[in-house]
Amino acid sequence: MNNQTTQRNAIVIGASIGGLLAARSLADYYQQVTVIERDVFPSPGENRPSVPQDRHAHGLLFKGREAIEQFFPGITQELTNQGAILSHSQEAHFFMNGGYLHEINHDATALLVSRPLLEGQIRQRLLALPNVKAIENCYVLGLLTTKDNSRVTGVRFVQRHHSNSESIINADLVVDATGRNSKSPAWLANLGYEQPEEERVNVDISYTTRAYRRQPEHLQGDTAILVSGSAPSWRGGIIIAQEGKNQEIPQESRWIVSVGGYMGDRAPLEESGFLEFAKSLPTQDIYHTIKDAEPLSELIPYKFPCSLRRRYEKLKKFPAGYLVFGDAICSFNPLYGQGMTVAALEAIALQNCLDGGTDNLSQRFFAAASKVVDVPWVTAVFNDLRVPQVQGKRSLMVRLMNWYTSKLQTAAHQDPVLAMAFLEVTNMISPPSKLIHPGIIFRVFLRNIWHQQKTQLFNT
Repeated sequence: MNNQTTQRNAIVIGASIGGLLAARSLADYYQQVTVIERDVFPSPGENRPSVPQDRHAHGLLFKGREAIEQFFPGITQELTNQGAILSHSQEAHFFMNGGYLHEINHDATALLVSRPLLEGQIRQRLLALPNVKAIENCYVLGLLTTKDNSRVTGVRFVQRHHSNSESIINADLVVDATGRNSKSPAWLANLGYEQPEEERVNVDISYTTRAYRRQPEHLQGDTAILVSGSAPSWRGGIIIAQEGKNQEIPQESRWIVSVGGYMGDRAPLEESGFLEFAKSLPTQDIYHTIKDAEPLSELIPYKFPCSLRRRYEKLKKFPAGYLVFGDAICSFNPLYGQGMTVAALEAIALQNCLDGGTDNLSQRFFAAASKVVDVPWVTAVFNDLRVPQVQGKRSLMVRLMNWYTSKLQTAAHQDPVLAMAFLEVTNMISPPSKLIHPGIIFRVFLRNIWHQQKTQLFNT
């Protein structure tokens, strides 16, 4: 990491986790970094108004935690001191394709923490840096540019409840981290630039979430179950431990439970219907855990219409002094828990690009970000295209890989080596190529032949 300051001022629009991590990347290279956020920052651990999904289950994959720890050394310990839970591989279970993956023993631990607590701690650490400041309750109106629109030179904004008069901030670099509803495509069009090509996969994910009091006997002390959707209903869910609301008692914890489905199939917003929906999942372990548990929240709905990727890396012209970041580039089906980890890895990619200076920064960063996004995007899209109601081109490669993945998951019910390989890839620890290594393919087919023979013998 290059700690030599080479530029003067940078602006990040949006103080989501992606925006905060982008600002942390820039803080090593710019004399002043200003984060502009439309919300008023809440108290630590409290929900932020413009992030409706922060009340639902979130996942921070191992690679994401590793990257965030690199930016903020000691933050994992700070979060566990406030009740976040370090979960070992043996304590989390994955139900896929009709059965649980074989238990594994991996040294990569997961951090189970609510989105508000994680975001609040990152924000606290970021704003403690002497060259980073935030402007809250602020709405960005548009970009400042040179006369020929070849370079972005700052932003125009209004700060609510402060006379609402327009202000400007000049900057050497502006980063849009405003999420999937980013105005960058429209801003670029107004400046005479081509809008990025968009790829969409309409999944119409709907799920309902509730928090419950966690008891020591629940799940025999384990910390998480993820139930992946499968035919015929394609319903799924997750139960995951996280810190309790009372940070004065860090040993207290709660469950966050989300259940839902594709194409608008949502759990009802009343107790009996919610429990019946949980009971209808391919395994009833979540239902048996919560049916007599004490609810700690209301039933909260959430809808996610489509996975969306904007191909900024394909644009031939782009204004200097401007970047787009995080969900504003690509937002994934949330069932796969990839978003925060991808943002963290993009922040690492941004630092690597800045090590090489600021010449052609947008082209170099968008190329690097595209490589970060490629694997989780393909993983999410391929999986979503398993659902018959999801529209999309199912090429021979898609059909072949989905068939093979199904066979791999079935084999991984009994084979710890296959379970380990599959979870390393889905957690972005290993590349997807690991799953088509000849040794892995051999084990997949050997296990499936054994499974088929066992089934035939049982049915005889």
